[in-house]
Amino acid sequence: MILSCQHISKSFGVDRVLKDVSFHVEDNEKAAVVGINGAGKSTLLKIIMRELEPDEGVVTVAKEKTIGYLAQHQEIAGTSTIYEEVLEAKRELIDMEAQIRAMEDALETVDAAGMEAYMDRYHRLLHDFEARDGYSYVSEVTGVLKGLGFSEQEFDKPCGELSGGQKTRVSLARLLVTHPDIILLDEPTNHLDIESIRWLETFLLNYKGAVVLVSHDRYFLDRVVTKVVEISLHHSAVYAGNYSAYAEKAAKVREDQLRAWYNQQREIRHQEEVIEKLKSFNREKSIKRAESREKLLAKMDVLEKPEEEKSQMKISLAPSVVSGNDVLTVEELSKSYGEKTLFEGISFDIKRGERVALIGQNGTGKTTILKILNQIVDADAGAFRLGSNVEIGYYDQEQQELHMEKTLIEEIADDYPTLNHTKIRNVLAAFLFTEDDVFKRVSDLSGGERGRLSLAKLMLSGANFLILDEPTNHLDIASREILETALNHYEGTVLFVSHDRYFINRTATRILNLTGQSLINYIGNYDYYLEKREAAERAFLSEHTGEAAERILPDLSDAEQSGKMDWKAKKEEQARLRKRKNQLRRAEEEIAGLEERLAQIDADFANPEIATNSARLGELHWEQTELSEKLENLYAEWEELAEEV
Repeated sequence: MILSCQHISKSFGVDRVLKDVSFHVEDNEKAAVVGINGAGKSTLLKIIMRELEPDEGVVTVAKEKTIGYLAQHQEIAGTSTIYEEVLEAKRELIDMEAQIRAMEDALETVDAAGMEAYMDRYHRLLHDFEARDGYSYVSEVTGVLKGLGFSEQEFDKPCGELSGGQKTRVSLARLLVTHPDIILLDEPTNHLDIESIRWLETFLLNYKGAVVLVSHDRYFLDRVVTKVVEISLHHSAVYAGNYSAYAEKAAKVREDQLRAWYNQQREIRHQEEVIEKLKSFNREKSIKRAESREKLLAKMDVLEKPEEEKSQMKISLAPSVVSGNDVLTVEELSKSYGEKTLFEGISFDIKRGERVALIGQNGTGKTTILKILNQIVDADAGAFRLGSNVEIGYYDQEQQELHMEKTLIEEIADDYPTLNHTKIRNVLAAFLFTEDDVFKRVSDLSGGERGRLSLAKLMLSGANFLILDEPTNHLDIASREILETALNHYEGTVLFVSHDRYFINRTATRILNLTGQSLINYIGNYDYYLEKREAAERAFLSEHTGEAAERILPDLSDAEQSGKMDWKAKKEEQARLRKRKNQLRRAEEEIAGLEERLAQIDADFANPEIATNSARLGELHWEQTELSEKLENLYAEWEELAEEV
């Protein structure tokens, strides 16, 4: 056991957050802490990190184990660049490498008498450096930054110029390269695109340490965790398995508890009726029997009614008018910012009733497309047109459509003047704003609260074409499921951007992948996209390289197109594998040669004649360093090729 929380309780004033929360985490275990917004998940992580003191209970971390923590919001000060900020986490190795180089430079000044002790110290230092993967720390920092979505062009960007989400990614990168024994992550996927989330999943699955994470990304939780700690109504419950297993087990537990309570209540009512009937007979024996039943009833261990989390918003989406069949037509749309081209010559259309997910890496222009369609941003070239009777409802992930200076009631009343005070309060209550909450200013709301307010306005709009930019951001799992249900019952049309793969899988009927400044079309949900992605992208690139015209593949569900694509993809895959096998063989031969030469150098170091020749020793050390670095890179290349082959 590497981490233990025993009987943790915490209140803020009269507001109880946690009560008697207990769980433990084993070495190398991956565990999730789940619960609705406000359940106390982040508070629990802060208690584990000793940023907050519990009112009761104790947190125990195994002796000499290190712990690293990523909070939801990060502040990075100073003038360092992204690369420098993450590289600084390797300071110990950087200093060790500098010491090794200094010893090598000073080698010629060491006299024969002190050479043996000097070389012994040097070899110990070198051995320690190698044992801690000293030769690969630069490539590790680069790999983690790229995995989390930073391009090499961004490495030199000053941290002071970064957005909040970028700062969180930098902090995550810095944490990952430090390799603590326990990693605590609070919403690590919030600012990552789908590819970066997939990379992080693989990293955590292979991480040789314990991980405790808070996340509302169900796909991510399903892939990574093997234990779930549920925080509900201030208490904890522990479930073995991933998120799907937890959800099924937790639902069964609640169902069993509720059934047991109902059965007991029915039995109590039955006994009370029998007692009343016996007493009504007004006979000595009947009264004694009634009294006997009363005693048994008094001894009954009465179950408490299982409480429900009062956190479920109520959303019902319905268009006020029906649009035409052709909802949106986009033709040859292009957009650049300076020298950076986001997309070029993209064309697509959307029909009534479709729910289309627009996906792609961060920075490819997904949000820009939505803003162009809402006439917030102008396209450089191309055009789009809406069909007949199309009315857009727009959900902006930055909530720029909200008025920060207004109260919640004013925000609704000013946009919907026909609604009376009671109706507005009812609408806000459906989105969990009750009592004095309705008089809060929008500027005082959290990100999740602003998201719920935007959804309330969207529900009232009666729009028949919803354009949604990251609608699940800041929503807890229960709220995401409610939104999924509402969209699946919605009779209008939806175009949305999301990094929530579970949400995409549950709601999308079509996926547009924005990649390489172009769009690839998939008729299906996220599982279908995963199944067809590699073959589709290879076929697309081979067919459309150098073209700037139509950028959409034909419907991938078409049998003829699929057959053609599969044949081409198979041939390309065979050629690629042959090439990779040759590269693998050459890498193995080169590794063998380098290892042989390094073994010879080690033997030369042991040669008494060479040990007294400082010039020759210097040459050998430089050669050893150069070959060791080259060998480290070859090992990495070989691993990559071996995985592919």
